[in-house]
Amino acid sequence: MSGRWFEDGALHFGLGIEDTFVPQARPGERAIDEYELTEHDVRFADDFALAADVGAELLRWGVPWYRVEPAAGRWDWSWTDRAMGALHGSGLRPVVDLVHYGTPLWLTGEFVNPDYPLRVAEYAARFAERYADVAVDYTPVNEPVIHALFAGQYGYWPPYLIGIDGFTTIAVAVARGLVRTQHAVADVLGDAATFVHVDAAMAFVGDDVAPEHRIEAERMRMQVHLVEDLVTGRVDSGHPAVPQLRSAGLEDGDLAWFVESAVRPDVMGVNYYPRHSTERYEVGVTHAGGFADPRPTVDLGGDGLREALTRYADRYQVPVMVSETCVTASAAERIDWLDESVMVVDELRAAGVAVVGYTWWPLFDMYEWTWRHSRAPRRDHLLAMGLFDLVETSGGLARRRNAVADRFETLARRANRTSNGSDEKN
Repeated sequence: MSGRWFEDGALHFGLGIEDTFVPQARPGERAIDEYELTEHDVRFADDFALAADVGAELLRWGVPWYRVEPAAGRWDWSWTDRAMGALHGSGLRPVVDLVHYGTPLWLTGEFVNPDYPLRVAEYAARFAERYADVAVDYTPVNEPVIHALFAGQYGYWPPYLIGIDGFTTIAVAVARGLVRTQHAVADVLGDAATFVHVDAAMAFVGDDVAPEHRIEAERMRMQVHLVEDLVTGRVDSGHPAVPQLRSAGLEDGDLAWFVESAVRPDVMGVNYYPRHSTERYEVGVTHAGGFADPRPTVDLGGDGLREALTRYADRYQVPVMVSETCVTASAAERIDWLDESVMVVDELRAAGVAVVGYTWWPLFDMYEWTWRHSRAPRRDHLLAMGLFDLVETSGGLARRRNAVADRFETLARRANRTSNGSDEKN
């Protein structure tokens, strides 16, 4: 592919490699680096080849910022040079995740450090300049709403803020960083740069209009879109988030800055997991949310995906893509969801919705984030999600192709043929 891949009218198939990095740890916690856990840090070249071999065009792939900048202003590109070189040689088109939850260890306060927006923008600019011949497609920050919930409202990740003001504080900080990051990359790459904003497509059903749930449900629906609304300049004096933002200390000048500095995505990425993305409010039962006290979830299947893609397409008036989806289940169940979700995408495209990409996440299995708060071995936290199983061997984690890969390859290569002018179907 060359140029702006999402403008050719085709459906582009992609894969992702789980890239959560939270290097900070308190007593009772372990630092988490999914590249180390899955051994992608040493097997990256082979992993890229696997993704290319099953017909993927795009690869959502993240940068471990804490490795790249181990001390403030000191840059270590040695591992990233090797990885980006292998990625370039694979023929895949990277969509680079610049921030996937973690910040460097030296950045005290993490996202609430007052220097965070400038620091993350500097890192982004240096990366974009160094790898301009390899990558032009960027996600400034993956899933801002999850950042705000886990690092803010639930106190699960650093800086461990709690409550609604905590959510808002993290959301605003992440939004500032996103805006500055996008401007920084665009300043380096000019018109060649494209931006895929990605967020989690959370939805809420059930007894959400009951007195004990109504206010929270309305707030949660607003919060899902808060960062994207801020960065795209949608938060004016009439926006429902304004009272919450003012409660957290934002003033008129802060809101004006977002409007004046607004950025837009070229593509809006929607992360949808049918068994996790929709939470249910129960009659007479309240939950704090998060891992400690989660609301129950309900599987809306393809209907939930259809609603999410349509909602983001209508709200932001840009092309959309499925930027993450899968089910953690048997290979047969994964294939069923792969077929159902691609069918939904095909139906939406036929109806005129500009869905330009489909990403199965992840390429190979991953380890659950609960590993961070556990002392159990990593095998106890394995999530069966990928096209390739992770298998413990004496030589490390082998990647074993499963039947989901076969089906993904069939669909991806069919899409490739269609985009090249053939109407052949399987």
